[in-house]
Amino acid sequence: MAVTGLYFIFFVLFHMYGNLKMFAGQAAFDEYAHHLRTMFEPILPYEGFLWLFRLSLILAVGLHIYSAITLWARANAARGVKYSAKSTVQRSLSSQWMRWGGLALLFFIIWHLIHFTIGKVNVNSGVSQGELHVDGAFSPFNLAVTAFQVPWMTVLYLIAMVFLGLHLHHGTWSAFQTLGWTNTAKSRAAAKTAGLIVALVVAIGFSLTPIAIMLGMITIP
Repeated sequence: MAVTGLYFIFFVLFHMYGNLKMFAGQAAFDEYAHHLRTMFEPILPYEGFLWLFRLSLILAVGLHIYSAITLWARANAARGVKYSAKSTVQRSLSSQWMRWGGLALLFFIIWHLIHFTIGKVNVNSGVSQGELHVDGAFSPFNLAVTAFQVPWMTVLYLIAMVFLGLHLHHGTWSAFQTLGWTNTAKSRAAAKTAGLIVALVVAIGFSLTPIAIMLGMITIP
């Protein structure tokens, strides 16, 4: 759980950095997206690195879900009457928040992949398929801009970022604790601060692009 969680933190930070390239314009963002597909050529085939990375993420997701289910089952088996009512409620709410928040994020990730990666779904009925291309080539920049011009898409994305921030806030602290990095009061405080910083940086960083598109700060040239 801790190791896969830290791997996801690396991924979302990397992904967030790439998304922020939209502020540099269409050419810069589309070049970045294309570079991900040609990385390490000719050692690897076209999209070779990208698919290896995707497979590692799929494996990490599977292990993360398996770990979550296993830990939840152990917690239920270990829970007994020795806990006070107040303590039991607090632990239950905390556990349920991570569990249901994680489930919500899983459904969002599936939709996100269908929308932007697998199906490249055009959710903006006012935009033709041809407008998603530049000089005959598909433009990830145009797809993102037209998508976040749709209010419900922007709202859905921002809600998902709230869930992601909350998940990272608690998850970062839990990962540090599991790995034995919170053995002192100073290290515990540092872990909690790190969780808050990671959560804010990722949630705000991902939210900047859809908000900027909604406000007309990022547009198709």
